[in-house]
Order: sequence, then C-alpha cells, then structure tokens
Amino acid sequence: MSNEGLVLVESPLPGVFVLTLNAPKVNALSTAMLSRIHYLATDLTILNARAVVITGGDRLFAAGADISEFGGPEDAARIGASFHAALNAVAALPCFTIAAVSGFALGGGCELAMACDYRIAGEKAVFGQPEVLLGIIPGGGGTQRLPRLVGSSRAKEIVMTGRQVKSDEALRIGLVDEVVPNDQLHERALALAAEVARGALQAHAAMKRAIDEGMSSLLIKQTMYGAYHLMNNAGKSLDELIASVKDLHYSRLPVYKEDLDN
Repeated sequence: MSNEGLVLVESPLPGVFVLTLNAPKVNALSTAMLSRIHYLATDLTILNARAVVITGGDRLFAAGADISEFGGPEDAARIGASFHAALNAVAALPCFTIAAVSGFALGGGCELAMACDYRIAGEKAVFGQPEVLLGIIPGGGGTQRLPRLVGSSRAKEIVMTGRQVKSDEALRIGLVDEVVPNDQLHERALALAAEVARGALQAHAAMKRAIDEGMSSLLIKQTMYGAYHLMNNAGKSLDELIASVKDLHYSRLPVYKEDLDN
C-alpha cells in the first residue's frame, strides 16, 4: 500500500476535511503513516482548512506504534522523531481539529487523539497508554498532553499502570469531550466541524494559538523528552518487545534486566 492509501482524505463539506486512518489490521502508526499524517497536516494548512476530523476504523482508531519497526537505537530514534513531527504538526494546525474515536485508541493512537483540539468518542471507545507494559514511556507527547487534560495525578496513574480507560470514564475525567452512540459518531463529528467551519478562519487561528500558548509555551520542547526517552531506551530487540506484548496479553508485567540489576 502506498503512503497515500494509509490515510484517506475527503472533503464532505466546504472547508471541512476528514482524514481516515487506513492501515491494514490494527491501524498501527508506522513511520510511513506518520509521514503521511505530517504531510497532510502541512498541506491542510496551505489549503486553509476550516475544520479537520481525524478518525479510524470501527473497531480500532489506532493501536499505537508499529512494533515490527522497532530494533536498535537508530530505529528508535527514527520512530520517536516521526511521532514528534507528525503529532505536533496536527496540534499546530491553525483550524479546529476533532478526533472521532471508535474502538481502541492505544499508545500513539491515544496520543494522536490528544493532539487534536476536541475528542468525540463512541460508546465502545477505549483509550490507554500501555507503553509501561513494554518497558518504555509514551514517546508522542502523552506524558505532556494527558496531564493537561486529566490532571497530573490521574495521568501518572494511567501511564504507570498502563490500564485501559473506557469511554464513560474518559468523559468523566476529561480525556474526551463527548460520548455518543457508535452509529452517531461520524454524524456528530461532521456536524460540529460544519458549525465551526462557518466561523472566521483567521480569528480561529489566533484564538487557538492564544489558548495553546497560554497553556504552556514549553509544550513542544517538553514533548521531546518522551521522544528522547524512546530513542535511548526503546532500542530493545524485537524479540524482547514481542515477548513483552505476549506478557501484556496474559496481563503480566514484564520484568527487564535493568530492573533486576537495581
């Protein structure tokens, strides 16, 4: 599949664009998909998009990084840089962005949703940052954007346990902004996008920038810490990562050599 096919683009309404993640099987955020997301975010800025909806499949919004690409430190550096560039490009779009999440949004998938301005979840949506179960930390801004949404203590509990958060809890703690029946998800996202798109684009861009910079002018720099940790600590062998995934399947925390040495 070409890079273009990994993210489908349509414009169902004037000024409104819908990006649909379309990778085989689990919508893994491979470096190719991240490159496509980065390109589209830049392109949509040039096209003066008024509202953007990012969505995925019915069962999987996005399952996180493509672990088949993990290898040594050089691979980890490339993956970390790809996440940092793509998700910050989405966050920097000067228009209103909506993540329409149906099914699982885990790891990088959750980070992508958090990079959007607004999150609408289907009733069956599930969120999480399970990187700790692989012995790494969220590398796409999760350790910065999650506490801005749910508070620092709740964010620490979520990332340190690696547990999954269902849609009702996600709404209660502020991780998502709305929960709707699954069959109404895309209709609601488009309706909100259309409403926002009727406004003044330049004013929207200025308001978004003022709010984002008011929250923290250091956010972009801070997201680099997660990418840095990924680059320096995710250089485990593919066999170890696969073993970690198997441990996760059996609900058992993996134990790493460095933990035993300490």
